[in-house]
Amino acid sequence: MRRQRIGYLFVAPATIHLFVFALFPLGYTFWLSLHRVNLLKEERAFVGFDNYAYSFGDPLFWNALRNSLEYALLSVPLGMAVALGIALLVNQKLPGMAFFRTAYYIPAISSGVAISMLWIYMYLPETGLLNTLLKAIGLPGNTEFLNNPSWAMWALVFMSIWLGLGPKMVLYLAGLVGIPPDLYEAAELDGAGRWSTFRHITLPMLAPTTLFVLVTSTIGAIQIFTPVYMMTQGGPGDRTDVVGYHIYIEAWQKFLVGIAGAKSFVVLLLILAIAILQFRVMRTQLQGYAKT
Repeated sequence: MRRQRIGYLFVAPATIHLFVFALFPLGYTFWLSLHRVNLLKEERAFVGFDNYAYSFGDPLFWNALRNSLEYALLSVPLGMAVALGIALLVNQKLPGMAFFRTAYYIPAISSGVAISMLWIYMYLPETGLLNTLLKAIGLPGNTEFLNNPSWAMWALVFMSIWLGLGPKMVLYLAGLVGIPPDLYEAAELDGAGRWSTFRHITLPMLAPTTLFVLVTSTIGAIQIFTPVYMMTQGGPGDRTDVVGYHIYIEAWQKFLVGIAGAKSFVVLLLILAIAILQFRVMRTQLQGYAKT
């Protein structure tokens, strides 16, 4: 019993943190979603699911959902592919690999606001780094990436790939280290080439890591806020108005906290549905790999 009490003491801080900063805010947000709450008024009228009905009928909310899904569909697979490629490169036993592993991870521990400001300067129409490079190779160097509806979403995607490269790379590195060397030796003896080895050994053995990276990256992509707030403000013309920024506007500029709470729960259900779908699809693939 004494050992159990000591164990409870060790888990108490994490449990308290979970209740105070996760479960209580979640419950309170659901309570807000069932009431008409305006921060400028003292009204707290119970309206049931009217806020949800309003949210589903709001075309701006549907536009934000489409933008978030588009951003996730673009940034997640591209980011995972780049991270896997970098992980394969830095996993080589060559001098200086420790430096490159550290360098690729630095953006992940930097301030999101500072990173966004850095990329704003990189995207400047005339003097930005990207336009300067375009001029150097003879292409037009006056593109307004953040103010162009055709480029604004891609500008966020490119930044997110660079920003999220470190954590994904580390996870893939851990997965690569866990692959038994005997498998590669057997493949080499059988005359398998690099592509065949990568396809039939590396990818299947990385499937659990890929599932984890896929789910966490998708959740993070749908919840994106800071780069949009700093770089585009949802523009141009609501082109990058993602759900995180849209809900922020509802709560802290329009002060419609009840509606913001309802939209937050809709996004939560969407994330859960996507995560469950990804788990089922990847589990089917894992079972296929196990049979082969």
